[in-house]
Amino acid sequence: MGRGPVHRHRLPRRLLHQLPPVPAGVPDQRPRPLPGTGPVTEFAVRAALGIEARALARGGLPVVRTGVGPARARKAAARLGDVDALAVAGFGGALDDRLRPGDLFVATEVRGTGPPIPCPTAEPLAGLLERTTGATVHRGPLVTADHIVTGRERAELAATGAMAVDMESAPLAAAAGDRPVAVVRAIVDTPDRPLLSPATLTGGTAALRRLRAIAPALRTWAEAVGPRRILLASPRSFCAGVERAIEIVERALEMHGPPVYVRKQIVHNTHVVNDLARRGAVFVDELDEVPPGAVTVFSAHGVAPAVRAEAGRLGLRVIDATCPLVAKVHAEARRYAARGDLVALIGHAGHEEVEGTLGEAPQSTVLVQTPADVAALPADRPVAYLTQTTLSADEAGEVAAAITRRFSDARGPHTDDICYATTNRQRAVTRVARDADLVLVVGSANSSNSRRLVEVAEQAGAPAVLIDGPADVPLDRLRGARAVGVTAGASAPPAVLDAVVAALRGLGPADLVEREVTVETTEFTLPKEVRP
Repeated sequence: MGRGPVHRHRLPRRLLHQLPPVPAGVPDQRPRPLPGTGPVTEFAVRAALGIEARALARGGLPVVRTGVGPARARKAAARLGDVDALAVAGFGGALDDRLRPGDLFVATEVRGTGPPIPCPTAEPLAGLLERTTGATVHRGPLVTADHIVTGRERAELAATGAMAVDMESAPLAAAAGDRPVAVVRAIVDTPDRPLLSPATLTGGTAALRRLRAIAPALRTWAEAVGPRRILLASPRSFCAGVERAIEIVERALEMHGPPVYVRKQIVHNTHVVNDLARRGAVFVDELDEVPPGAVTVFSAHGVAPAVRAEAGRLGLRVIDATCPLVAKVHAEARRYAARGDLVALIGHAGHEEVEGTLGEAPQSTVLVQTPADVAALPADRPVAYLTQTTLSADEAGEVAAAITRRFSDARGPHTDDICYATTNRQRAVTRVARDADLVLVVGSANSSNSRRLVEVAEQAGAPAVLIDGPADVPLDRLRGARAVGVTAGASAPPAVLDAVVAALRGLGPADLVEREVTVETTEFTLPKEVRP
């Protein structure tokens, strides 16, 4: 069998080399391709069956049929040639009961006769397939067998942690070496619907339909392949207040056992909340959902005095995880209000931190979101202003300047209300953005400080995208982006950021450069209820 058609690169692969590092603090003056104008990857797609190859080729992919089984796959692997990226696609069998006919499966690693072969770009590709095909997409280990797996053997492979099986991927993935590899299988048969049963006909039709739909995503994945620099902002990820809040819930679970109730999200991050929920934390919106007398944690964003009073009426055993810097703003609000001032709180409506601060002195506190809101403030008493801790310095400064222009004797906080960690992360992302084609900010959509990092990066001149994790890495934005900045909001776990970096490095040779603006040493003590 000949090598078959491939989609040719405008630049030979041998000319694509790893970019040399740029020393920290030295502006990057090297010419860079604009996003979307970089070279197109030489991309190979391999499928075992003619029906699979035809389905994939309908999407314009450069498909070569290998034939069925590892022996034929090894022969095809020997003819792989000088390609930049390899995708193996076709039908597959499920080992895990959660996979159903017509589902898509993206391998995170491929197991054969040799060492497992990692597929570090599985999450971004799986996420793209979820967004573009409407299919249920699973990810996990895939094992390559030399025969059709049925019955007890299927269960034995499942017990190893493998989720799907095929007969060709391992030899092909091994031949790719250090080049990016993607393995996508449309599930035909499952443990309760084996391959040689009449029910497989329905599953085969659904799987064929899925194969026809994956071509655009595979091409987008291939076009994201290439050498790049990854510019890591530092500081990034967890701050001291977030670490303290998470540790409070963890210690409460250890000391009291589950369930431990948490009012609102302990911090604004889906990964943190889901992890704690798996360990026994129960997150509620309001205290009337908590059984009387239960252990209850107040989130890092703080609560109003009315919430504390309600907890007392319900007899709840409260552990307060309010960030000490937020508690400082609450104390300032009480102090200004007691002095007779009108307190202008600069912040965003609906944010839990803002709601808690407004509740400290509701008759004396007014939310001010924009400079235009300042004109509506009454002028019948002295004015003081406070700031939500997670705003950008520029945003808060603009509103504060409008207040002091109208009220020349307005009092501000003795120290900046904006959290030190917020400021540090904004300074770091600014430095990274100046040299980046694209900035990825790791953080959940409801994280104020993460959203501000996106805004700050864009103000510094780089397009920026907020992503919750590696599945959200925007492969379509990476074509031609040869310098990618990465940071994380103060509530985003370091492990999630590490997974994003690993996915980027899986797309080709990567030079990792850290841009550090300061070293954080702040630590906060735990409340007495959870101290050892």
